[in-house]
Amino acid sequence: MPRLDPGRQRSMMPTVPLEIHELFPDEDYRFHLTLRKGDLGAFFSPANPAVLEERRRWLNDDSETVLAQSEGCQPLVREMEALASGWGKLANRGDGNDSVTERLSILGGALEPDFMLLSKDPGGIYRLRAGVVCFPSSWVLSEKIGRGLEEIHGVVPGLNASLAVTIDRFLERLKPGAPFERANWGLAGTPELNMHPNLGRTRIALPLDLDRVWLRIEDQILASLPSGGGVLFGIRIRALPLQSILKDPTLRSGFHRALATMPEALAAYKGISPIRAALLAT
Repeated sequence: MPRLDPGRQRSMMPTVPLEIHELFPDEDYRFHLTLRKGDLGAFFSPANPAVLEERRRWLNDDSETVLAQSEGCQPLVREMEALASGWGKLANRGDGNDSVTERLSILGGALEPDFMLLSKDPGGIYRLRAGVVCFPSSWVLSEKIGRGLEEIHGVVPGLNASLAVTIDRFLERLKPGAPFERANWGLAGTPELNMHPNLGRTRIALPLDLDRVWLRIEDQILASLPSGGGVLFGIRIRALPLQSILKDPTLRSGFHRALATMPEALAAYKGISPIRAALLAT
């Protein structure tokens, strides 16, 4: 059987935190950070014109859904603007009369990855202050604004119990100029980038049609803002036909093991439970 070429996957997106094989190691499913040293400029600099056009369309047509902010986020937005200018992505930074909403919209239309900005509250809890998320994986940005990370992650069964302390320690140690990258995966019934719940995208259902199943990968980067007063969280989306993964025996074995050992509550949350047995038979 032909093997998936890791080099080809890397050429599709210049900065990839994890190769596909590393997403499906020969081990039981578990939550893990699997952090790698990253390059913030490299992560944000590539720009696919078609993706940017789609981002600008969502920002123009549905800004209240893809853009959100909380009071006091202005310093974080200014730092994000300075970073984007340094990457050559922000020719127009607006003027002093622009609202934070307008400035976030300009940023969101200039950068291909989604981004969120966090800072600590007086109690030391990192809270989501602002962001532009045009391509969510079935979640709602406005519901997360102002919340702490543990509360945000609370909807994912088992995540806080496994990683909450580790995440807090990691963020405390994160230093300006030293970003880290990681990746998450899930399954989708469409290659569409925007999977907002309100859109009613096609779900995977029985009878299983592998030609209509995509591996959806979130490539993520976490970086301390230059002042050290906030955190930038960036997300890029990859949607790959699951068939291409199953053609590789090693990937197929790792994928099946992850499916078989995924806790039921998490499989239900990810929408995998109804199709798990059919997937394991592939």
